[in-house]
Amino acid sequence: MPIGGAGPSAAPERGPRGPAESVVLGVDPGTAVTGYGVVRRAADGALSLLECGVIRTDARAPLPERLRDIHLGIVEVIARVRPSVLSVEGVFYAKNVRTSVVLGHARGAILLAAALNGIEVAEYPPAEVKSAVVGAGRATKDQVGLMVQRLLKLRDVPKPHDAADGVALALTHCFRGFGPSAKSPPFNLRQMIANSGARR
Repeated sequence: MPIGGAGPSAAPERGPRGPAESVVLGVDPGTAVTGYGVVRRAADGALSLLECGVIRTDARAPLPERLRDIHLGIVEVIARVRPSVLSVEGVFYAKNVRTSVVLGHARGAILLAAALNGIEVAEYPPAEVKSAVVGAGRATKDQVGLMVQRLLKLRDVPKPHDAADGVALALTHCFRGFGPSAKSPPFNLRQMIANSGARR
């Protein structure tokens, strides 16, 4: 379960969080490579990148083992950065049905990691992420990476693209998940599961 990390050129010190400060973990699901990015949103709205990287799985391993590695990788990141919110790419339908199903499994492994750690989850469709970060819902991965670099004032574009996409997901929640302009508060997956069980 190798995890490749790529932090900013000068990572900020991690002091105690203020009441309005938040750490957002963005995750771009994938069975081969799952990208992630961790962004701190300070009380004054200032943004800084704490770290980003990817979780790689063995292409020769059975799907259950790869899902295990994704889950454990996200759990490891959660334990390290202690995010208050996990921002993940929402469900989308690929032309290849099998691709959609397999990605759904990867999302499940990630959502389970959040639920077991009591972390709120926010979901954003791919087009909304591109719109929030680049200003265009059909932006390319290169454009997303360049805007992530510019918005966070990084020395280099986060690599690979999967890591940049994870950072973009975290930024999307920072832009749209806080304050009076937020569409809706992120839902708590654990509470949703509990409510579902209570209705049975």
